[in-house]
Amino acid sequence: MIDKTRFQNRTVAFYTLGCKLNFSETSTMARSIENAGFKRIPFGQKAGIYVINTCSVTGTAEKKCRRVIKKALLTNPEAFVVVTGCFAQLKPHAILEIEGVDLVLGSNEKFDIAQYLSTTEKKQNGRVHVAKINKVDQFRPSFSSGDRTRTFLKVQDGCDYYCSYCTIPFARGKSRNATITESVNSAREAALKGAKEIILTGVNIGDFGKSTGDSFLDLLKALDDVEEVQRFRISSVEPDLLSEDIIRFVASSKRFMPHFHIPLQAGSDNVLKLMRRKYDTHLFKKRIDTIRKLLPDAFIGVDVIAGVRGETLKDFQDSVRLLENSEVSELHVFTYSERPGTKALEIKDNVPHIERKRRSDILHQLSDKKKELFYNMFKGAVAKVLFEGHSSDGMITGYTPNYLKVAHSYCEEFANNIVPIKLGECNRDNYFYGEVAHSK
Repeated sequence: MIDKTRFQNRTVAFYTLGCKLNFSETSTMARSIENAGFKRIPFGQKAGIYVINTCSVTGTAEKKCRRVIKKALLTNPEAFVVVTGCFAQLKPHAILEIEGVDLVLGSNEKFDIAQYLSTTEKKQNGRVHVAKINKVDQFRPSFSSGDRTRTFLKVQDGCDYYCSYCTIPFARGKSRNATITESVNSAREAALKGAKEIILTGVNIGDFGKSTGDSFLDLLKALDDVEEVQRFRISSVEPDLLSEDIIRFVASSKRFMPHFHIPLQAGSDNVLKLMRRKYDTHLFKKRIDTIRKLLPDAFIGVDVIAGVRGETLKDFQDSVRLLENSEVSELHVFTYSERPGTKALEIKDNVPHIERKRRSDILHQLSDKKKELFYNMFKGAVAKVLFEGHSSDGMITGYTPNYLKVAHSYCEEFANNIVPIKLGECNRDNYFYGEVAHSK
């Protein structure tokens, strides 16, 4: 007779909070668990084990973590609950005190999750396995799975920048990376699983090569020769690390798309100094001008934080003015929230929460205008759209090389393929409706 209880305890459901890097690492954890004989099921189903991969970037990390744990235990009150990721690295014992948590794994230990699940018996006292992250020098490669069209490939981890507002170095450790050969092999492996587009991700990917003596540009050149992959995209790169040589390479590349994501964080030199950033607004403007000169159709997304400690009204107005006058495509706006243990807490001039929200709203409105202007430039144009595999409300969606979102009535033959599309009207969700562009 089959032991149904034991079978149920071998089922695992994952929930990921935070960035695309977290999603790639969740996929790697899931593959290691499946190789150990566990069965992965969707999070909403009754699993024997729930694994929650956390984030520490926002001030709501603990609240979100508690909510997900509660949801898991409502589905199965007897489930074994594992919490890992950045928040687990920073506050392991606080997490262990949350009712229902059985195991806490740090940022490095999560990759060995299968061996920590040798027992999944719920006990009164849970377990914590979290090493000091500043001692970790091992790089754990990973890539996301589940969407065969687009894969997030982790090529770098950790950060040596220690910006005044950020906890990531304390959660992720020092900058380290895979070798170029390892990254190329991972890209080929993802392509074998059906990926047509790979997005390079990490904590500070422009710092690639710190632990191997290479450079980020060396990596890009090697990946550009991976014929199995049709498209590559670069995720967020610091302005001081996004060299003109990298921009020129992307402009002449066979496979890298005209798409950049730049974490500006503030458009005021005063605030950038308070943040301990490694560039000024002049360098940022220079990078934008170079991209627009070499790749006039490129999509440029920019991160900006509203209401950090020490940001005066004039500083904020300077930021708005800089962004209004910059040819960027979209702003990714974050409202500042205090992070325990960061140097920013030593800055006395605090921006009230209601004012932080007001500034954030202004930046969101500016982003909407920027994105509308950028999209309007391409109405009526023909673009090569890589469609994803799934259908939603009878539509199939995909992206142009410069990251415009496109929707078309569902056609099975479009799935995971590149199709020339004439871009029509754009809806409120910033999706172009398109029709197949037939050659004359």
